[in-house]
Amino acid sequence: MPKMKTHRGAAKRFRVTRTGKVLHRKATGNHMLIKKSSGRKRRVSGVAEVGPEAKGIRRLLGR
Repeated sequence: MPKMKTHRGAAKRFRVTRTGKVLHRKATGNHMLIKKSSGRKRRVSGVAEVGPEAKGIRRLLGR
């Protein structure tokens, strides 16, 4: 049986930590930043853990 290929779209959006958590980048941090407050910009600039879809995403990433 051939090797399983990594889903390239998922690989660009998610990453798996050493403990197995799946992380993604938060949305709305790229454009229209003038009207957003500093606190709001700080909150969306980080990464967040994926919820119940993590198992499926890990499978797409071949983990």
